[in-house]
Amino acid sequence: MASGRGRPESAGMTISTLTLAAVALTWLMIMAASMLRTRGDLKVATGNRHDVPTPTPLAERADRAAKNMLENLVLFVALVVAVGGRDPARAQLGAEVFVVARVAYWLIYLAGIPVLRTLVWSVGIVGLAILGSAAL
Repeated sequence: MASGRGRPESAGMTISTLTLAAVALTWLMIMAASMLRTRGDLKVATGNRHDVPTPTPLAERADRAAKNMLENLVLFVALVVAVGGRDPARAQLGAEVFVVARVAYWLIYLAGIPVLRTLVWSVGIVGLAILGSAAL
């Protein structure tokens, strides 16, 4: 069955799958930041974290990226709920742009590339705008 934009509904990932992908990415980012912060020491990671080593610049970037993803995940999920079943092709496009941009954003942030990071973050915001426009 074709969608209103000429794309088959089976093309790409569904909005539900993209939402799960965003949640999984958020979890992965949080876990990676935690492991980098504790330098992979499971005793420190599972303890009270009183003796956490001073974070490396990479650990600090990973932590900031994870926090930013949590902030954006709230917006993404709220927009998915607001869209409901309206304009599924546009919602899917916005969700795809958001998720792909967030994966790229994370990798670029970890690599420490500041200007490109901001540009890719902006692409993610465009994805949220496309997704939000599907609710109108």
